[in-house]
Amino acid sequence: MTQRRIVVGVEGSGYARAALIWAIEEAHHRDAVVEVVTCYSPTYVPAAPDLGYVPLDSFDLLSEVEKMQTEVIDSAVRCADCPDVEIREVVKKGRAADTLMAAAEGADMLVVGNRGRGGFAGLRLGSVSQSIAHHSPCPLVIVRTGLAEDD
Repeated sequence: MTQRRIVVGVEGSGYARAALIWAIEEAHHRDAVVEVVTCYSPTYVPAAPDLGYVPLDSFDLLSEVEKMQTEVIDSAVRCADCPDVEIREVVKKGRAADTLMAAAEGADMLVVGNRGRGGFAGLRLGSVSQSIAHHSPCPLVIVRTGLAEDD
């Protein structure tokens, strides 16, 4: 029997944490594994005409992304109180919407928060959740948080 899988996009915001809590609780009811996917994209800047581009980000961006992901997961697991749910951590380099949709191929569900870290305060949906809403390869849940910034 194939294991049920719920993919959740996490980028460190309270919106993503709320989506992860919801996904963990849902996975508990569905007997599914939760695959937490965090995407990152290094920033490059021109160094000199003959040197090309060099990374602008910290020396160990991947380590920082993994640490953030682990902190969000630990916090969500404590809040959800569903210790039986298996959590898998995935960190991938790439654009968030494309990477999440690729990770969600064959999944039972894709879960994201309604907004992320960027964008404008008045938006109801962030660019990633809006893009995924149009192209998700599986059923999609966009968790609205009720956070103060969510008005």
